[in-house]
Amino acid sequence: MQNKKTIITYGTYDMLHIGHMNLLERAKALGDYLIVGVTDENYDRSRGKLNVSQSTADRVKAIEALDFVDMVIVEKHKNQKAEDMVKYDVDIFAIGDDWVGAFDYLNEYTHVEYLPRTEGISSTKLRKENFDIIKMGIVGLGRDTQAFIDESGFVSSIKVNRIYANDFLELKAFTKEHKTIKYGHDNYDEFLDTSIEAVYIDTALEQHYTLIKRALEAGKHVLCENPLALDKGELKELLSLAKREKKLLLSALKTAFLPAFNQLLQELGTGVIGDIKEVRATRTSLYKEKDYADTFIQQGATNILSSYPSLLVNKILGKSKNITFFDQEEEGYDINNLIVTQHKNGALGISNVAIGMKSEGDAVISGTKGYAYIPAPWWLTKTFEFRFEDSHKSHTYKYEFEGCGLRYMIAEFSSLIQRGKRKSKMLSPSDMVGINRVLLEYNDSKKNKNKKEEEA
Repeated sequence: MQNKKTIITYGTYDMLHIGHMNLLERAKALGDYLIVGVTDENYDRSRGKLNVSQSTADRVKAIEALDFVDMVIVEKHKNQKAEDMVKYDVDIFAIGDDWVGAFDYLNEYTHVEYLPRTEGISSTKLRKENFDIIKMGIVGLGRDTQAFIDESGFVSSIKVNRIYANDFLELKAFTKEHKTIKYGHDNYDEFLDTSIEAVYIDTALEQHYTLIKRALEAGKHVLCENPLALDKGELKELLSLAKREKKLLLSALKTAFLPAFNQLLQELGTGVIGDIKEVRATRTSLYKEKDYADTFIQQGATNILSSYPSLLVNKILGKSKNITFFDQEEEGYDINNLIVTQHKNGALGISNVAIGMKSEGDAVISGTKGYAYIPAPWWLTKTFEFRFEDSHKSHTYKYEFEGCGLRYMIAEFSSLIQRGKRKSKMLSPSDMVGINRVLLEYNDSKKNKNKKEEEA
């Protein structure tokens, strides 16, 4: 790149249109060599941009196809612009004039040039013209129902206007209080027979399997609170049914979709802390202090909470070989459980879940070069640190976090439906099977134990 004037610019470039093309051509005209940074969808979501319709890979491919673009990179974090300007010896940073003043601080690294936008066209406008709003219904009046309604308001491609619950009086009171929910149903078949395309299920755990199955058979996409099933074979049956019906079935484990959590996984994938030997995660909650119904608490700590640490362990260490439980029971259900899983190359996953005691809800990922630390509550990941023997090498990552975190999950669910995709990279069917394996084996071991006690 010697003796060439290097230009760099950044953007999402969703549904590449003439406005993007004009801006990129104006940028190229400023010099000789044009570098285009395409914003990663995970980083976009961390900035509150929740309605991007195309994947990062598709958007990168579209920009690479432009003959006047010399190089394409992916923008993954907020400090990258300054780093890239130094790395590529950039002469001019070009950006649309709707950002006038916002990037003046980068004049420290290069000259900042604000370019005129093309009037009358935008990705937002094209999305409205090309994609229908996804009509969605809610199944149940659960702990997260109201939060889901509130958070879905930040995802413009989703509209929630129906709800099903088998308690008519509760349903009537809810729809009267929440004006955005226009229709209430106390008959599930009638609810599924409406124009909704997708459902969110937030009910008692033992109802999930039946409700999911009926929704899939009715041709609906399904987002359901975890666990999706409590008995062996049921989850694989549901996933097979979703595949046959060509519908999306996704577990509502919001941690899996948080921008910081996904950035953590990307960083770990670079080998920054070496070979990972152990993953420890704790998730506890004193539900009795929150006045939750006894029937919910009696599901036990493993059924209610183990999916969270299992997610972290499974995403980092992969499928487990052996699972050992160290549980304590009261009144017929486990109040806490220390779960140890063994993985390839001898790596260990150590998950601590409890509803009858309180512990520090942090997570530690230990490697041969250093370790990653996620402070409590780790399952609402906002910050993570890489720590090393030489403390000067340690560094911290901080990400924006809007609302209660559900909007990132809803955005992923919506974008997958719009793209015609049946699997999420953030939480694949194999991920869901691996996560559920822990609680399924625990439930199976309890059944066998109770059976032996009865026979004795």
